[in-house]
Amino acid sequence: MFGQGLRQVQETLNRKADTVQREFSVIGQQLEALGQKIKNTPGADSGPLLAEREALYDKQRDLADEANLWRDRARGALRQQNDEAIRAYLNELLATHDETVRPAVEHMLHLLDAPEEELITLAQSQLQAIAATTPAGRFIERTRTAYELRGQDPAPRRLAAFEFANRSGVAQNDQALAELEAVVNDPDPLVSEMMTLTLIQIHRFRALRLGDLDVAHNAILHLTRLTHPAVIPVLIEVAATARTGFVRGETGMVEANNDRSREAALTRLAEWHTPEAQAAVQAGQRERERRLARK
Repeated sequence: MFGQGLRQVQETLNRKADTVQREFSVIGQQLEALGQKIKNTPGADSGPLLAEREALYDKQRDLADEANLWRDRARGALRQQNDEAIRAYLNELLATHDETVRPAVEHMLHLLDAPEEELITLAQSQLQAIAATTPAGRFIERTRTAYELRGQDPAPRRLAAFEFANRSGVAQNDQALAELEAVVNDPDPLVSEMMTLTLIQIHRFRALRLGDLDVAHNAILHLTRLTHPAVIPVLIEVAATARTGFVRGETGMVEANNDRSREAALTRLAEWHTPEAQAAVQAGQRERERRLARK
């Protein structure tokens, strides 16, 4: 429920940014028309038009900053690490006094304080609503009913999780992710296991293939919180894969590497006392020592 509520907040903030972006575009059209008018106006008479153009430029710059601010706020929706951080983030949004975002923010605050019985009822209602209409909903329903997924052998469930996560667009679909997260603690242990396996595969995709390293790192953090043994080979793969991408800097997106994500994966692997996990930790330590020796 919390994951879906935060995504609704994120969607609302992105829509707010889109609205500001449209205002920016309208001013661009006005500037284009004004530029043509200035060309056709004698220099001695163009003073007011030039002043108007400068004012429009100023307004356009302000709108660009505002649109970027709302998009930054939207990205923050899925980066909060605990209930306290979520509450502080939501209160900051309320402090903007923007009535277009208030309903989604207040709904999420209500979820934070709602009793467990209400959350269960809301989750069940939402599951019933989405089951027949979205790919994730149909996948969840299949998990509950398909004979081949209900046996003792986990191999069919692992295969189904891999296949669903690798469908075109699924791993980058925040709504699908929210639907799966909503039932990860389902009372049916097979459904819970299937959702966990699928989330592992989705976060693996995000961690290893997305160019936005902030989103990729957030996927790593999700993986480090999982306790299913199936996460171990994914953490090993992440820890062993050095790559570059982009993170948001003060002046926009800048190139960076995924060292922080690899370090997070190694830190979590150190807590898994399997031979594979410990071997990966030792390999990571040797690589770190080699990097230090080269400096």
